[in-house]
Amino acid sequence: QVQPVESGGGLVQPGGSLRLSCAASGSFLSIVAAGWYRQAPGEQRELVAAITRGGTTNYADSVNGRFTISRDSAKNTVYLEMNSLKPEDTAVYYCNIEVYTGRSYVGYWGQGTRVTVSS
Repeated sequence: QVQPVESGGGLVQPGGSLRLSCAASGSFLSIVAAGWYRQAPGEQRELVAAITRGGTTNYADSVNGRFTISRDSAKNTVYLEMNSLKPEDTAVYYCNIEVYTGRSYVGYWGQGTRVTVSS
């Protein structure tokens, strides 16, 4: 079993920054791809940022230029650097990782970390 664990959420003022981490543990060979999603109260979960095996990144228009997704393969960890935060960024942030087990590709969700942007 693979368990991604998010951390780094919290309360931050508008204009501030946070760095989210998603550390994966368990039985797998590598993280093939990963994405950060968020879900605000009463809203559907949306994709915020994604990174492919080759390192190609994609961002939602609402965060492009402010957020950066990256990964450290040696640590099996994916990051989301969030700058110039706005109140509308308030949500629970989830990571989703696709791993290669040596036999198949499987996706897993983390439990989420809450980000609140407020003065």
